[in-house]
Amino acid sequence: MGTILRALTLLTLSCLAEAKQKDFYSFKLVNSRGRLVSLEKYRGSVSLVVNVASECGYTDEHYKDLQQLQKDFGPFHFNVLAFPCNQFGQQEPGSDKEIDSFVRRVYGVSFPIFSKIAVVGIGANNAYKYLVEASKKEPTWNFWKYLIDTDGKVVDAWGPDVSVKEVRPRIADMVRKLIIKRKEEL
Repeated sequence: MGTILRALTLLTLSCLAEAKQKDFYSFKLVNSRGRLVSLEKYRGSVSLVVNVASECGYTDEHYKDLQQLQKDFGPFHFNVLAFPCNQFGQQEPGSDKEIDSFVRRVYGVSFPIFSKIAVVGIGANNAYKYLVEASKKEPTWNFWKYLIDTDGKVVDAWGPDVSVKEVRPRIADMVRKLIIKRKEEL
């Protein structure tokens, strides 16, 4: 019995260590169109991961500013990655198809929209569990923003009261450094 318990303990510790070694880009998630997407495709880019909602007081300003970020920095190895979530005030009640259609029609969103997920609690998506563990900051409302570096590590996180415009200089600096590094590698 003691041998089995030790083996289970070692296996558990091994799994925990393996989970801690992961980075954000090591996850696979379903997009708003039902396709499984490996986040590995974003490795080498800077990303801003955001839990979004269509019926929140922050929706208009955040979506407009997020789209502007994507427009300005998208061609230079940057992506906004949006994750609809209905956990806060039930402000994202639509289906994935309805959400995707709404944000593309109203805000001209060109960045990736993923399938609706839970970002906190027992049912939280593993990618968000990683973000919370790595940043020590858990979403308490819609439009939490996590800045991810080219290696998939969390650089910083901000709640909805910090505007996208306030985060923009930090993103611009990371993208600028990435462009310089890429030019030096040529």
